[in-house]
Amino acid sequence: MVDMDADTFEALVGEVFDDLPDDMVDGLVNVAIVIEDRPEDGSLDLLGLYHGVALTDRDQYGFGELPDMISIYREPLLNVVDDTAELREQVRVTLVHEIAHFYGIDDDELHALGWG
Repeated sequence: MVDMDADTFEALVGEVFDDLPDDMVDGLVNVAIVIEDRPEDGSLDLLGLYHGVALTDRDQYGFGELPDMISIYREPLLNVVDDTAELREQVRVTLVHEIAHFYGIDDDELHALGWG
């Protein structure tokens, strides 16, 4: 387990996000990435979650629609790693996983690609 305050964790997530390939993040239109301590149920099992409608399941955004959201859960991520390098990698995997859901890639396909 790694001990890291919320501000430092948020900065790390931002750095990892900035290092993702442009072709992966350029299509993230109207998507908010938020960092929360834990999921609603308080568990340490869920590292991230995509809230929204995948691109493959929608026509287009209409006027006044709220953005989709990717939640990154700080405490569960800190709980599954032993050092900062491992945390950085797990944050990257989690971001890629949740971004994939935005693009309509389901868990079965993610597992086949090695990201599940």
